[in-house]
Amino acid sequence: MVSKFVPRGQKTLLAVIIMTSVIDSVLVGYDSSLMGSFNVMPSYINYFSLTTSTKSLNTAISYMGGALMSLIAGPIVDWRGRKECILSSAIITLIGGVIQGASQNIGMFIAGRFIVGFGLGLAQVSTPTLVAETAPVKWRGFALGVYYACWGVGTLLASGICYGVNSGPSVFCMVLLLFVPESPRWLIRQGRLDEALEVLAIANASGDATSPIVLVQFKEIQDTLRWEKERELSMAQALSQPANRKRILITSTFSIMVMLPGTNIVTFYFGDMLSSAGIADPNTQLQINVILTAWTLVVAFSASFFADRLGRKTLCALSLSAGIISLYILAGLTAKFGTSGYTPGVYGTIAMIFIYNATYSWGITPLTVLYPPEVLSYDIRAVGMGIYTFTTKLCGLFVTLVVPFGLAAISWKVYIINASVDILMVLFVLFVWVETRGLTLEEVDKLFDGEKHSDAPDLEAVVEGKEVDVFIAAPDTIKADSTATRPRFDAAESKA
Repeated sequence: MVSKFVPRGQKTLLAVIIMTSVIDSVLVGYDSSLMGSFNVMPSYINYFSLTTSTKSLNTAISYMGGALMSLIAGPIVDWRGRKECILSSAIITLIGGVIQGASQNIGMFIAGRFIVGFGLGLAQVSTPTLVAETAPVKWRGFALGVYYACWGVGTLLASGICYGVNSGPSVFCMVLLLFVPESPRWLIRQGRLDEALEVLAIANASGDATSPIVLVQFKEIQDTLRWEKERELSMAQALSQPANRKRILITSTFSIMVMLPGTNIVTFYFGDMLSSAGIADPNTQLQINVILTAWTLVVAFSASFFADRLGRKTLCALSLSAGIISLYILAGLTAKFGTSGYTPGVYGTIAMIFIYNATYSWGITPLTVLYPPEVLSYDIRAVGMGIYTFTTKLCGLFVTLVVPFGLAAISWKVYIINASVDILMVLFVLFVWVETRGLTLEEVDKLFDGEKHSDAPDLEAVVEGKEVDVFIAAPDTIKADSTATRPRFDAAESKA
């Protein structure tokens, strides 16, 4: 049975699921953006006697920890479950945060950040997977869109505090998990059918296990997992399937769009950017960063409410295109007014940084952990999210190690190079991506495999009343089966 701590009300459970996204995002955002604030603080730079190389290493080491964990996170998440892995990630991050906050030398600081990155790598695989597999379809866009929107909350804390450990978000995450159910898809895979049905019923129909909306999804999931099990493919064989290769291609390259369109130059090295724009005072830079972070948070959170208004392809392409224009203008303004001391020109340059952040937060931020789990089928979802996290960490590693040298060597020309590469990203989205808006995770499989692996009617048709003659055995006739390889009921569809 589902834990008694899990809320039985649909709205309350939805709030808990969304809070799972929020708190994990705050934790990741706090850690990632903390270094941006540290990197302009003279006390931090002088305490560790930092050079450009050691500054880059301190910033990048958490990505190394995250990349290492992401290589093994997928199988662990499939083995131990999504919820248990989120708890483990919170504990690991707490330990690393304490070591980082108590650092007496640069070695201790690096060790703490590596452990923090290790924990975050596990969180970034397990949390989006749990939320994607548990949230109702109509709320999935918001629940996952808000994930990186609330990155800004962590960023704002990092910008305003500029010291401390990760204990607050980690401890809160541990408490919150008492009220979070396990993924119904993982439960069905483990043969825990009654629990899975109850979770689906609470999330989609306020606990009504006889609702067609619940039972259609229950059948879809069972049929799809049965089909995957009957193929008896190893993970290597599953990843070698043409449809799965396309899924992995889309998710792994999306890491480039998330990490390398230009946003992380602002996140980690806004101090260098502002210095190039003519603002060198550290206190002024920190003040601007707090305002910039608050602005980004407002835009990203607002955009999460509209994540399902536009298709995924359209949203991503428009966001990248607007960012390209902003970066080109930013490069021109920095080149002309960066060292001129001309106040209106400097203000214009700062304004363009704000505009660029808005273009990213409006489109890419909601899609960051929304699109990858949507396109990945269950048999490779956890492993695919591990690959996505791994490639994301490698891209972050590239940014943190290469960008400071690029800014020091060619300054604003980095923005031009970045914007030009972004054009290729837009073309890739338009010609390779598939549209997943409004579909259940099982219905998305049809876009890649050419067929749906269940004879249940599409959820949208049932919701709209187009296929309402769905005769399904009552839940009390569903017999538990540890293999979860047979459908538990029959569905007779009437065509609209």
